[in-house]
Amino acid sequence: MEQDYRAPVTAGDRVRASLAMQMIAMTFSVPIEGMATRKRLGLKACKGRWLSMYLSHVGFGWPLERVGHAFGVNRVTAGVGCRWVEDARDDPAIDTLLDCLEGTLRTLCEAPRLELRA
Repeated sequence: MEQDYRAPVTAGDRVRASLAMQMIAMTFSVPIEGMATRKRLGLKACKGRWLSMYLSHVGFGWPLERVGHAFGVNRVTAGVGCRWVEDARDDPAIDTLLDCLEGTLRTLCEAPRLELRA
């Protein structure tokens, strides 16, 4: 019996990918459940996941293979999504918004970590 290839993904990568999806869900009114499903996506959810993958690629500096692993897709699929977003950045409004989201993502992830006390 042949198994699907699954690369290990760290808990930190999953948290960061989820953060990118939450930001896109809030900004573009795309339900997070729609972007996170393993089923075939509708167009709006697909574009939302592509935007999330792109934010992870540029905001975290992840290579496409790592983006793919974190989102449960292959590197080629992650690349297709990132290319679509690059083309969409020709629209000045989307370009400005994505610059803002990238900055916010970096700021959140570079903030100092504190241990919560019980």
